[in-house]
Amino acid sequence: QVQLVESGGGLVQAGGSLRLSCAASGSIFSINAMGWHRQAPGKRRELVATITQGGSTNYADSVKGRFTISRDNAKNTVYLQMNSLQPEDTAVYYCNALVVRTRPRGEQAYWGQGTQVTVSS
Repeated sequence: QVQLVESGGGLVQAGGSLRLSCAASGSIFSINAMGWHRQAPGKRRELVATITQGGSTNYADSVKGRFTISRDNAKNTVYLQMNSLQPEDTAVYYCNALVVRTRPRGEQAYWGQGTQVTVSS
């Protein structure tokens, strides 16, 4: 029905940057909010950033001023630009999207499979 595929994770040194992408495909009529979450080993999944269809954003305090979320509505894609990365940013990053499907018609939240981000000190 609907798939979210993330890319862009990897290994980076502290102070470096990475850009994550997440493309949604399938029976999509429209996408409302999109976002990024992360889960570090032994910790609960936490919100990183969200963006509405109109472009309003929200960030976790721990990433404000370092991470930027954006989206391309024409491509059904959300991005996360991560700068000044620190070892504590190491986690699996998951994108999610609130999708209005064409078939069967309805709204549902979908998650990507996750992409590993590792920041070395």
